[in-house]
Amino acid sequence: MEIISGGVCAAKGFKAAGVHCGIRKNRTKRDLSLIYSEKRATAAAVYTTNLVKGAPLTVTKEHIKDGFAKAIICNSGNANTCNANGIEIAEQTCELLGKELNIPAEDIVVASTGVIGQPLDIAPFKNGIPELVLSLSENGSEQAAEGIMTTDTKIKEVAVSFNIGGKECKIGGIAKGSGMIHPNMATMLVFLTTDCAISAEMLKKALSTDIQNTFNMISIDGDTSTNDMVTLLANGMAENEEITAEGEAFNTFMKALNTVTVYLCRRIAGDGEGATKLIECKVSGAENMQTAKTVAKSVICSSLTKAAMFGADANWGRVLCAIGYSGADVDVNKIEVSFKSAMGEIAVCENGAGIPFSEEKAKEILLENEIEILVALNSGEFSSTAWGCDLTYDYVKINGDYRT
Repeated sequence: MEIISGGVCAAKGFKAAGVHCGIRKNRTKRDLSLIYSEKRATAAAVYTTNLVKGAPLTVTKEHIKDGFAKAIICNSGNANTCNANGIEIAEQTCELLGKELNIPAEDIVVASTGVIGQPLDIAPFKNGIPELVLSLSENGSEQAAEGIMTTDTKIKEVAVSFNIGGKECKIGGIAKGSGMIHPNMATMLVFLTTDCAISAEMLKKALSTDIQNTFNMISIDGDTSTNDMVTLLANGMAENEEITAEGEAFNTFMKALNTVTVYLCRRIAGDGEGATKLIECKVSGAENMQTAKTVAKSVICSSLTKAAMFGADANWGRVLCAIGYSGADVDVNKIEVSFKSAMGEIAVCENGAGIPFSEEKAKEILLENEIEILVALNSGEFSSTAWGCDLTYDYVKINGDYRT
C-alpha cells in the first residue's frame, strides 16, 4: 500500500472541479465543487445524528437508496439548513447538474456547508454549474477541496494505491472540517472515491464499520453539525473481481479505506478552528472496546485538557478528571498517563497518582504542534485512539463573528 497524489481524482475514471459561483461574497474563494465518475458507481454514505439536518442530506438519502451515484456536488458558504425551500433548492441543483452532465438527477449526491438558516437562491447554481462542468479535470481534486472549505485553513486530500487480485486499485478523498465537529456520525463533509469493484452492500458495510473508529473519534468543540456526511463512490474501473463478501479482498479494501480516513481525521483535528496543535489520545489496556473509546473521547473533549495543551501545561489532573466523569468503568488506581511528541515522552502519572517529573522537559514536549496523550488503564487488552485539538483564544474570535 502506498500514499499517492491525486486525491479524489487518483482513482480511474474520476474528475473534479471547484469554482466561485457567487454564494460566497469573496470572489477569490471557490464555493462550488463537483466530483464526477465516468462510470456509474456503487455508493454509500453516513449522515449526522443531529435531528436538525440540512436539506441536501434528505435529498441525497433518497438519491442513493438504490446504492448508486455518478456525481457529487457541494457548495460552501450556505448550509441550506432550516430553509423553507431547502429541499427544492437541493433538488433543483441536482436537476441543473444532471442536464449539464446528461445524467439522471437521481444519480447525484448533493451537499452544502456554511451558515445555517440563511436564504439560498438557485441563481448562483444556474450561473456556476456550466463553468463547473467545463472545469472538470483529472487534476481537479485540489480545486474541489478548496470549494468545500469554510473556516478551514488547510486543504485536506489524500490517496493510496493497493492491490486486489493482481489489479492495482486506488482510493482517495477530500474533506472539510474545522468547527462544529463532535463524535457520533461522520462529523464533517468527506468525499471518497475508488476504482475498486465492490458491491453496494459491501461498500456500505465497509464505510459504516470504518467510521466507528475514525470519524466518530474526532472532536473539535462538542458541537455535532447539521450537515455532516461521508460519501464513498466505487466505479469498479480497476477491473478487479468484484468484492461481494468478506474475505481477503475485503480486508485489503478496509485497510486502504482506513489509511485514507485516518489521514483525513488527523488533518481535520489538526485544523480545528483556532487550533495550534493536533491532540491524539491513545488509550490502551482497557477491559473492552467501549471503555477504550469512551475514555479516549472524554479526554479529547475535555475543554480543560484542551486549554492545558494550548498552554503547554502538563496538567495531567485534567486528564484524570476527564476519565473520571466519562462514565467508563475503570480502576482509577491502575491508570498511567504520559505525554509524547517529537521532543520525547514523559510519564506524569502512575497508579492514579502523580509522580516526580521535569516540568521543563514536559513543557518542551508540549510545545510541539502534534501531541500524544497516552493513557494506560492496565485492565485488559483493548485500545482506541481519538483525535482533537487545543482550545485557543482564536476559537472564540472565529465563532464570535462567524455569521457577521
